[in-house]
Amino acid sequence: MSAPRWLQAVKETFVLFCIVFSIFVLSSLAVSAALSQKEKDATYKELELFADALAFVQTQYVREADPKELIYGAMAGLLTDLDPHSQFLTPDEYEELKIDTEGKFGGVGVEITMKDNLVTVITPIEDTPAWEAGLQPNDRIVKIDDTVTRNFTLSDAVKKLRGKPGTQVEMVVWREKEGNLRSFKIKRAMIRIKDIKEARILEEGIAYLKLVEFRENTPRELDRVLRTFREEGMTGLIIDLRNNPGGLLDKAIDVTERFLPRESVLVTVRGRDPEKGESFSSSYGQPDTTTPLVLLINEGSASGSEIMAGALKDYKRAVLIGAPTFGKGSIQTVFPLRDGSALKLTTNHYLTPSGEQIQENGILPDIVVTEKAQEPQPTISDRLEKIFEKIEPPEEKDEEAAPQEVASRVAADPVLARAVDLLKSLKVFGNCVGAPEGTSP
Repeated sequence: MSAPRWLQAVKETFVLFCIVFSIFVLSSLAVSAALSQKEKDATYKELELFADALAFVQTQYVREADPKELIYGAMAGLLTDLDPHSQFLTPDEYEELKIDTEGKFGGVGVEITMKDNLVTVITPIEDTPAWEAGLQPNDRIVKIDDTVTRNFTLSDAVKKLRGKPGTQVEMVVWREKEGNLRSFKIKRAMIRIKDIKEARILEEGIAYLKLVEFRENTPRELDRVLRTFREEGMTGLIIDLRNNPGGLLDKAIDVTERFLPRESVLVTVRGRDPEKGESFSSSYGQPDTTTPLVLLINEGSASGSEIMAGALKDYKRAVLIGAPTFGKGSIQTVFPLRDGSALKLTTNHYLTPSGEQIQENGILPDIVVTEKAQEPQPTISDRLEKIFEKIEPPEEKDEEAAPQEVASRVAADPVLARAVDLLKSLKVFGNCVGAPEGTSP
């Protein structure tokens, strides 16, 4: 007696997918000698279960299912369940990822991640539509246009937020610290990511540097700015890492080593095998280990900025002022697949020089200061001036900030004001030195 047709189809599909996935697993195992035979056998056993499920979907589901869509969906689920940052990328999504690294794109200007299975803002990028609209770190994006973001992947959210400059996107976010929903209508723009946004002497030789992101030219640009500061009589330095989402790991290391003695361990990268962790040490020829240094951090400081903050804190080279950082201390490696898709897989975690894990923990400041200042209400003259600015061409302004403008800027920013006061105090006591040579965390 012959088997029913559906059962025969199940068997055939089962064999097909076993062959396909066996080839996939064999190729994976070939580049991963670390797996034991027991682990390999367990993988094969679970693949049989997976092939069974695929076979039933192929033969019994109410409509015909595209095999590629099934495989893509399965891989997306596989990566999503691992951690918030690992994901499967379709060919289109992989191309989008490549665009990210170019430093300019059409969108709203916000760095996002997955946290608690929700699309979460790491930080809005300064001077972008998202920043001007008032998005904040840790806002949970629950709706984009007419689509609720339940079960969204990171790629789904990026795809919805990106778009042609000038077009509008509507967002609804849950702001947990306020316990309410907020709606935003944001017009997309061409986002051009800067690395150093602002550099100036504030007062009494205290220099201020706003570092927005670690990019290819950041170390070279930093060297140029520091030379200028020294020529202008710098007596202390404030580096503002607030809302800095990171960027390139090697450039964050290059910047950090400018302030620590040679051969200081800056960060340790640890993966699956704890015995195979890799440490990155400073090798910069003439580091500045004596200029009084303050770092400003907040919950929008992530990844590369957390590496810098963690290293300088561990060596007691800088005082950290602000709020605890985001806690994004993992490395994702992209593995291209043969059809143009890719796996973005978490392969390592960052550890500070003292061995503290950054992922989910973040970096705690030495001095906690909230950023919210009591802003004075604009006068009628102020409001009229803003209107005039919109209808008249801007006048050429001297780059040198007026003293009253600097004073107003510092007074309106309690974190910056605390940093300035600290450096003034250190100057008064004449006690400000960097970590001595050979100091270990």
